[in-house]
Amino acid sequence: ARQIECTINGLGERAGNAALEEIVMAINTRNDAFPFTTGIDTTKIMNASRLVSAVSGFVVQPNKAIVGANAFAHESGIHQDGFLKNSETYEIMKPESIGLNKSSLVMGKHSGRHAFKEKLKELGFTDLGDNTIEDAFARFKDLADKKKEVYDDDIVALVDDGMRDNEHIKFVGLTVTCGSKGPQTAELELTVDGETRTAKTTGDGPIDATFNAIKEIYPHDWRLKLYQVHAVTEGTDAQGTVTVKLDGEDRTVVGNASDTDTVVASCLAYVTAVNKLIEKSKKTAPDAMAS
Repeated sequence: ARQIECTINGLGERAGNAALEEIVMAINTRNDAFPFTTGIDTTKIMNASRLVSAVSGFVVQPNKAIVGANAFAHESGIHQDGFLKNSETYEIMKPESIGLNKSSLVMGKHSGRHAFKEKLKELGFTDLGDNTIEDAFARFKDLADKKKEVYDDDIVALVDDGMRDNEHIKFVGLTVTCGSKGPQTAELELTVDGETRTAKTTGDGPIDATFNAIKEIYPHDWRLKLYQVHAVTEGTDAQGTVTVKLDGEDRTVVGNASDTDTVVASCLAYVTAVNKLIEKSKKTAPDAMAS
């Protein structure tokens, strides 16, 4: 075989397709058995995996080979002992070869701008504008005040959240009341094209109440096709990344957002998806008028 049909993260029809990252790293790692080259820059694999995951809304499972969160983790004592004596005991490839850094816990609330910029370069963000970096740094300082430990994945989530264009609807503030006794309510404030709007709604839990408030502020009949939450890092103070998939007007969009408050992250993700649908509707409107 000299041609392989494959995809990032193994996404595909039905059972999926062969995962590019697994094939490439197998060839690179065991070049003695597979004396071939692919011409692929393997240090871009991790960023490509993260991008595909964000765009598709499919979270990479922790035990996924090469790009899963556990691929280079060593938790049990015997694993750690063997790894420290000889890294090749449990790692037949280095994390750096796919674009991961050796250390994942490097930043804190006392870290300055220079250190933050260097960390962004290490993570592969080499072409960010000054305004984007300043915005990410400001949100990093806010996060560092909330969390004891800030990991690389936290910083990646911060940058991804900040790269939102054409925001017709912007988040201002949210207050929720929840618990077993109810009713669960949400008081939401958004700006729609610069105009401040508020709503207070109830729902079956704080997430449902929050989504109802968004619909009251910006009425629409788009369907929620997917809602999922996963922790960016470990710990009770970890950021929660929420993925929302909306279906409407023959379009499907994915919105992602992260925050230490899962309800806030859910609101931001839904608003991001709504903004994408609004923007796509505007882009296709001239074509519809012309036809």
